[in-house]
Amino acid sequence: MLSILSRSALPVSSRFIDHTLESAPAASRRAIEATTHHLGFLPSAVARLATSPQLLDGFQKLTGLFDATTLDPLAREVIVMTVAVRNACHLCVVVHTGKLRALGAPDELIDALREQRPERPERPERPLPDERLEAVRQFTLAVLATAGSVDDETLDTFLAHGYTERNALEVVLGIGAYTLSTLANRLTRAPIDPRFGADPALA
Repeated sequence: MLSILSRSALPVSSRFIDHTLESAPAASRRAIEATTHHLGFLPSAVARLATSPQLLDGFQKLTGLFDATTLDPLAREVIVMTVAVRNACHLCVVVHTGKLRALGAPDELIDALREQRPERPERPERPLPDERLEAVRQFTLAVLATAGSVDDETLDTFLAHGYTERNALEVVLGIGAYTLSTLANRLTRAPIDPRFGADPALA
């Protein structure tokens, strides 16, 4: 077993292992089994988050609750991608690009969501081609920028696009769920599994 001193010399990427069902903490094994059954394989991100059963369980419960909100699937994915792009979680961007494509989202929408990445400030933000989805993105960014303290005008603009006060709180739920995952994925240096597809645009 490595001593505390020797472990401190390891790079971050070596400190979080890809757990298997056998190596994971007992409390993480049910989530590992469920994920493997659902996807047909165990993503590296989940294998690394399994180091903390509470974090893994919390993320899966939060995303399940978010998926059950009254926001439509495309609006939910816009929130997720907005958080993922803002936090530069390349893994999340790839996974949720795939989800957007599965929902039939046009390339123009996906490209606009992906463009405003912190490491590429030379690419100016452009609005989403769908005004209602752009309202979701702008409200999400406003909630993040103000730590939830959006002004009346910002909330009214969001509501004017057919959303409700309930939806506004559901945006907060989505931000919370995917802030958790994006930060954890960055901390563990979770790689992009080949089964999610290569993405040369992230190189």
